[in-house]
Formats: sequence, C-alpha cells, structure tokens
Amino acid sequence: MTNDFLIRPREQKSVPQRKKIEKMRYDLRNVVPRVEMRVTGNYPDRARFGPFEVDLHTRELWKFGVRVKLAGQPFEILAMLLNRPGELVPREELRNRLWPSDTFVDFNHGLNAAVNKLREALGDSADEPRYIETLPRRGYRFIARVEWLGAKPTIAAVERTSDAVSSRGESGSSLPRAPMLGGAMETSKAELSPQRPSLRYLIGAGAALTLFLAGALILRTASGYGASLSTRSLVEHTRPLVSLPDTATPAFSLDGNSVAFFHERSEAAGSGIYVTAVGSDQARQLTSSDNDCCPAWSPDSRWIAFSRQHDHEYSIYLVPADGGNEQKDIAEKASATHLAAFTLPPASLSERKLDTANVIPRRGEIAWSPDGKSIAFAGPSGLYLLALENSAVHRITTPPPVVEDWGPSFSPDGKSVMFVRNRQIGVPDEIWIVPVTGGEGVRLLSERGRIASPPQWSFDGRSVIFSSNRTGHPGLWRALLDAPDTAVQISEAGSPAWDPAVSRRGYRLAYERLLRSLSIWQMEISESGEKRPYLAVSSTSDTDQGPGPQFSPDGKKLAYMSDRSGTMEIWVSNRDGRNPFQVSAVGGAGTPRWSPDGQAIVFDATTPSGSKIVTMSLHGGAPQILTQDSFHSVCPSWSRDGRWVYFASSRSGDWQVWKVPASGGAPLQITQHGGHAAFESLDGKYIYYAKTPWAEPEIWRVPVDGGEETPLPLVRPGTWASWQVVERGILFVGPSLGHQAVLNFYDLSKGRTTTIAVLDRVPFWLGATPDGHTVAFDQPGREQDQAMLVENFR
Repeated sequence: MTNDFLIRPREQKSVPQRKKIEKMRYDLRNVVPRVEMRVTGNYPDRARFGPFEVDLHTRELWKFGVRVKLAGQPFEILAMLLNRPGELVPREELRNRLWPSDTFVDFNHGLNAAVNKLREALGDSADEPRYIETLPRRGYRFIARVEWLGAKPTIAAVERTSDAVSSRGESGSSLPRAPMLGGAMETSKAELSPQRPSLRYLIGAGAALTLFLAGALILRTASGYGASLSTRSLVEHTRPLVSLPDTATPAFSLDGNSVAFFHERSEAAGSGIYVTAVGSDQARQLTSSDNDCCPAWSPDSRWIAFSRQHDHEYSIYLVPADGGNEQKDIAEKASATHLAAFTLPPASLSERKLDTANVIPRRGEIAWSPDGKSIAFAGPSGLYLLALENSAVHRITTPPPVVEDWGPSFSPDGKSVMFVRNRQIGVPDEIWIVPVTGGEGVRLLSERGRIASPPQWSFDGRSVIFSSNRTGHPGLWRALLDAPDTAVQISEAGSPAWDPAVSRRGYRLAYERLLRSLSIWQMEISESGEKRPYLAVSSTSDTDQGPGPQFSPDGKKLAYMSDRSGTMEIWVSNRDGRNPFQVSAVGGAGTPRWSPDGQAIVFDATTPSGSKIVTMSLHGGAPQILTQDSFHSVCPSWSRDGRWVYFASSRSGDWQVWKVPASGGAPLQITQHGGHAAFESLDGKYIYYAKTPWAEPEIWRVPVDGGEETPLPLVRPGTWASWQVVERGILFVGPSLGHQAVLNFYDLSKGRTTTIAVLDRVPFWLGATPDGHTVAFDQPGREQDQAMLVENFR
C-alpha cells in the first residue's frame, strides 16, 4: 500500500468530470471482454443469511445491500461452509482446497488468519459465534440459517466481448458477441469446448487484458487518488431534504415523491406542518401552529394526519395534503379514503379534529394503516386503532403496569404493527410486533441503548430501522426481523439522528438530524480559584465528529479534529487556540494523540480498505501507516517510552486492545475479554481502557507486561472518549442524577471518586494536561434540526 491517499487532499470533481469518469467506467465494463468460470457444485449461485447476501458466481458479499470487501481464501472458506451448512468442514479439507499439494507454508497459521478475516467481514466472534462455529482441532461449521436463491449452476464459461474482439472456438461454435457501444447491450452464454483454445482467442484475450489495464490506469488518474469517487458517492446521496432550517419528523407519501414535515419558525404563524416534493426547494404550509408534529399520509396521498398538543394533551387532526387548493371532487376523495363521515363541505376545506372516543392520546406519534381505514396511536394503557369510518377505538396492546407502548408503525402488508415498549429506568427499551387485530405480541429485540423515535419497517418488510443512542449519540440502526441481533449502524445518516422515515417506493430514507458546530472549551481545575469553563477554539467542526482535543506533553499545544478545510483533518494550535495549522490531509482523520516527546502525532485515518493507524511528524515528511492490513484499527495512543502504539481493532472477532511497534511491525493483542480506546499510565505500569465502544463503558486495566484484566468499579464515563489518565488518577465526565454532566476525579491510590465540577452538557471528548490541572472538552455552539434525505436506500 502506498501513502498517496494520506499525502494528497481529497480532490473535488465537478459534475462534468464525474460524468466523464462514470462513462469511462461504463466503457471499460462493456467493451473489455472477460472470461468468467462459473462456480462448480450442487448449490445455487446466491445465498442469504442474516443481513448478508453472497453471490458465489460473481464472488461478492453484501451486507444490507452494501458490498463488503471479501476475496481470496476467506471467500473460498465461506463458499465451502455455505455449501454444507450445519456440517463440520474439516481443517484438512479446507487446507487441501486453499493450497495446492506442492505449497510449503504454515497451513495452520494461514488457515487461522483466513478464518479471522472472514469473521471480521461478517462481524462474527469466535467466543459467541452467530455464523461460524469453531470445533477445536477439527474444523468449522456454519450455524446460521441459509436461504438459497436462484438456479443451480452449470460448468460453463461466459465471455463478454465487443465486435472488435470476436473469435470462433476450435469446435466451430461461435463465441458470443456484444455489439459496440450505442447499440443494445446483450449478454449471452455458451459452452466452451474442453479442447485447447485457438491462437486467435488467446491473442484476443491478451489484447483485452492490455486494454483493461490501460483503462484502469486512465480511470485511476481521472478519479484522483484511491477510492475518492466510491467514498464520495455515499455523501452525494445524503443531503438536506429541504433548504429550510429547523425541520423535523419527516414522512413520505406512498409513492415516495412527496414529504410532509414540521417546520419551526420564530413567528408562531410560520410554524406548522409543511409539504414538499422531493428535490424541490418550494414547500407548502398546511397548518400554522408550533404545537403540531408527527405527520402521517393517507395511502392515496390526499390527506395528512398529524398530532397537536394543547394544555398538555394530544389530539389527532386531518388536513388535505394539497392545502385545500383543489376543492372539487372532495366527496369522491373522501370516499376513496373512508373519510365520508367527517369530510368538511368543499367551501370550507381546512383541518379537522378527529374523535377518539374519549381515549386521549398520550404521545404525538401516529401511523396510518395501508388500507386507509384506521390510524394507530399510543393511549393511556397501550396502543389503539381509530377506525376512520365510524370513530370506533380498539385497543391492540395491553402492556404490564408501569410500562408504556408507543411509536406505532404498520407493516407494508398492513397485518402487523411494530412499536416501542419502555419499561422502568435501567431496563432496556424493546421493539415489539403485534397483529393488527390485537392479541399476544412478539418481542423483536431488546436494545441496550435508548430508542429515540418510532421504529420503521424497511420497504420490503424484512428489516427494521430504528434510532438508538447505544454509541453515546442517537444514530440510525438496521436489523433483520429474522436476525435482530445483527443490527448495524446506517453510517450514511451520521449522528445524532432519529425519526427515520422509509418510502414504500423510490428507495428513499428521510430522518431528522441535529446539525451543530462544535467548539473546544477549557477549564482550570486547580484546588484554588473558581472552576469556570472558557472558550478556547471556536467552531472546529460543522459536524458531530470533532473535535477530540488533546494537550501536548508540556501542556503548551493543543491537537484536535476540524473540518474547516473541507474534510475532517488533524490540526495543532497553541493551547489557547491561536496559530492553528493543519497537520494531516487524508480526507478523514480522527482521535489525535501526542507522542511522549511532543514531536509527532498518531491518529486513525478512514480509507476504502478500512481505518488505519497513522503517525506524522510535526516537522514534515510522509505519514507512516502502522496497520497495513484490511482490518479496522482506531483510537490510537502511545506508550510512555514511545516504542509502541496502542489501538482498538475487531480483527479477532470483537473489539480488543492491540499494540504495534511505533516503527512498524506486526500487531500484538493485549486484551482478551474486550477493550477499546487505551491509555498507558504515566508510570508505565498499567494500560487503562474502555471495556466497549458503547455508551457509558466500564474502565478496566491490565498490567503492561500482561496479566489479569480488572475493572475500576467507580469509573463510568459517558463515552469511550470522555476520560483521561493523569497524574495520580483518572479524570472522567458522565451523566449523573440531577445534573446533565459531572466532571469527576478517581484517585488511584485511595480508590475514591471526587466530584470536580458540573458542565452544561455531557461532552463526547475529554482531554487533560498530564498534571490534571486543565481539561479540554467539546460543547455545541449553534444548533438546528434538519430533515435529511438518503437516496438509493435499499
């Protein structure tokens, strides 16, 4: 791997440039001939398990429709295991398949490494396997349910070619040809003769290979460094839904072409429910109250239901989606949506309050059934259905005492309702599914974080999209209904994010996100004097990713993350924020940590082949990549002698602490039972680390030379980044009963925690000078809610 992607900043391409590059991709795909050997065996081409789908013909793996990098021996192992689900595949058989008999390698080490790479791609664990079970010294077994798709393959070769490269096999059968660009593209197949291919064919294949390599070189040159196009493609599909600020609770029409949302303005009459067409900058105001929320479309997209709060009580209203501009044929519209019983006369079209038969809604979230006949809402003792034809109210859930059911969402077929069940404080939130006719429901999953908004069905009804703060901030997650423990975060949405909405057509996802600028604040915490925070660096970031402040060893400099240059990079300034300069230019850097001598910084860099640990000298020169493999490596820090760099990686199947020589070399595993974001103590005796990357992790320690891993029971920061090892102990900040954020000090010698100060908000990051007399942390500046849109969401 070269360091080009670390040296050159991300190039911004114009729309014509991007179109030119995409056309070159198309030309190469369709002009260059390829010969593909089908996978032999008695099983179909495509298989599905958990959130994954694999194509054994094209040798591709997808997770929730997103391609996962997996090739070579790890893919071969996956193919063999899928071919025999539930059966033991011996190590000897795998070895014979992966290496020819005349190969001389360490087979055991090579096989273990290949299986670990496969588990890394699947997010699997050897200790608690969901997919690949290890049978010690014997082999492996695929234990998940496998669903086969497609037809059985035949032993054949498929060639795609152009008119410029055509030939005839020795058997006399014509090889398939594809027309030149500009005509209709065709794909054909033919059985190849087992005899030796003709010289003409070999020449054609050689010419094709030359053309392909030349085209690949041109394409790489045109696209800048690395995979900037592929990285940027996700960003281009995520954008604000509308240009209006402070927009919330989006909801799609059935065809996915229109969106309703709440918009808040300074003048009361300007706030209310709005409607816009996707891609339009114009929005139509439907209501004029700042107490409205949670719009829901009728199936024919002619009406919008919403909630309004008045005197601490909710009511459900209806309003025409066109704002009352089309007043003709109102009776016909009402009949089509079962609203004839309460449709207003055409001359006075306006919003209308629905009768809920003395069952007062407890919350604002509502859902309109796919058949248009009812609206679901949360009432005083469960979920209820309001029949629009006769205003009858029917309860469909009966939660236990002191338990609340809320956030209804109809399945695409209208037969089931998904909802959130909140139990008492300290007990995980749950997502349940109940038949629309009522009766006993089924718990889908128990979420270790708090669920922030109603869950939503995917467009095909096979998975659930929900918001959870399991990583410290609310983010969007997705889990299969038949494998709910496989939840993965929807990275395109970022964080904080909640209120997801999924279009039934058009492959679109909308959600609400908090956009805020982050700043670095500092506070002196010496024993004398008032502890008051003060602003050090204003607006380091316009996203929620920064700033990760870290003081230099002498306390005179500050390293932090900032996207002021257009991408998230590492910057260094004076302690007070003056004289800033950019250190990295990698297109995505984070978690800066100083070397003990203050002359270099280590950080993690996002690349198409996984996150890397990178060091850079402050005196210039090329960056050095310490982790060259394809495993994700994040959250680095230095040993006190400067010889090692600690980092977190899931390369062993789950998150553990590793270390790598600062000069480069093979990584060594430190923890065995989970670990993340490590720091070495100032005396060099212990490694302290967060137990998990989730919210409010435990802090553990292990001797530098190895030994027992033990917890610190009195240290629970709000995030894996809101704590710091200093002289005599650990500073950490987290939530506390009655306060939003409490800064604490844990004295290692006394085993006692002392409260230092109360902050306005729980920060994600905390830095401190080595003596512990000054802390730096992030706090939000300007904030606004923004409805966002993700295109091509499948």
